[in-house]
Amino acid sequence: MSNTIIVGLQWGDEGKGKIVDYLTERSDVVARAQGGSNAGHTVINNGIKYILHLIPSGILWPDKICVIGNGVVIDPIGLLKEMDTLRAQGVSITPQNLLISDNAHLTLPYHRSLDLAREKRRGVNAIGTTGRGIGPTYADKIERQGLRITDLRDTSKLAEEISWRAELHNQELEAAGYEKVNVAEVVELITAAALRLQPHITNTVVYLNHALNNGMKVLFEGAQGSYLDIDHGTYPFVTSSNTTAGGACTGSGVSPRKIERVVGVAKAYTTRVGGGPFITESQEISDLLHGMGREYGATTGRERRCGWLDMVLIHHAVMINGCDEIAITNLDGLDTLSTIRICTAYELDGQVIHHPPATIAEIERCKPVYEEHEGWLQDLSGMTSYDDLPEKAKAYLTRLGELAGAKVGLLGIGPSRDQTLVVE
Repeated sequence: MSNTIIVGLQWGDEGKGKIVDYLTERSDVVARAQGGSNAGHTVINNGIKYILHLIPSGILWPDKICVIGNGVVIDPIGLLKEMDTLRAQGVSITPQNLLISDNAHLTLPYHRSLDLAREKRRGVNAIGTTGRGIGPTYADKIERQGLRITDLRDTSKLAEEISWRAELHNQELEAAGYEKVNVAEVVELITAAALRLQPHITNTVVYLNHALNNGMKVLFEGAQGSYLDIDHGTYPFVTSSNTTAGGACTGSGVSPRKIERVVGVAKAYTTRVGGGPFITESQEISDLLHGMGREYGATTGRERRCGWLDMVLIHHAVMINGCDEIAITNLDGLDTLSTIRICTAYELDGQVIHHPPATIAEIERCKPVYEEHEGWLQDLSGMTSYDDLPEKAKAYLTRLGELAGAKVGLLGIGPSRDQTLVVE
């Protein structure tokens, strides 16, 4: 196992948690470097479903160290709730196996209120946020008025530090006609949370670099997907952090020179949540997957929008992230289809293009160019090796590798840990 970044190649929800969980066995440390509780990773092991939002998937392995890095924005109340839920499921969480960066920024109740208020004020121009306060937290960070995890170490100053920030944001809420947050209540909640989280707080930049220098292998767990990246995604329908591979370095304090492998994860079809253009969106695929009980958000429970696999997006994301290989998940979702479509290019104003356009207006004028493949019409979920796959499924995977510009190395044929195959 090498030092590896796992990154989503679509709009998130690609099954990264499952791939991280699979690769964790050969890693020593699993680190999260960006995003917040708007992310949701679902891992199923021994019939138990674990839903994670801030804690890396590696926490499900008892001998691994998990790190929440400096680039993450942390809702302390939500984090404690997540810790309590996992403990109730038998997962051990201690200051020794969960380390929280002292430089990570705090998402506080007023950030959630601002998120909801701003989204409502956008009206028809709403971007479909989860309402978890992520954007306002990153905005405070960039405006240099945010609170960081290190501020939880001194509870004697928390009331003062929280109060003036809360009052500042209350002015915006009041002016917009929304209910102000109760400052005293926020102070009380965060002070109580601080006392429980203090043992986990450390300088994770130093820890990660010492671990690497001592030969430990680090797995960097991506959150969201490449097309939600604040710079490279379908702006403005994006998240507020860098979800591409570079974000793993800035959000952890680890040099790019220490990274040895990048694995991109994509579903065998395409999904997205919230607003924004979706060139290959298909009601047929949406009805099929929702009818199977699939494609509901782990964080919000919302129905995901679904469509045919868009290899224009994936090829571009492979280039941006420098992927050495890709993992294809949810291949079993296509088991009942006699014909499977793959988008290989776009037609824009009479021209065929092979990279995503820069503007939303251009994307909305694009039409997909498809090629069709015969379906395998077999249940893949019980197969235990790549050799067991029907030839038509193998041909589909081979074609995906050709179009992506990176080999398919891992394959998901179901939600459980043991439903992950190595592609020969």
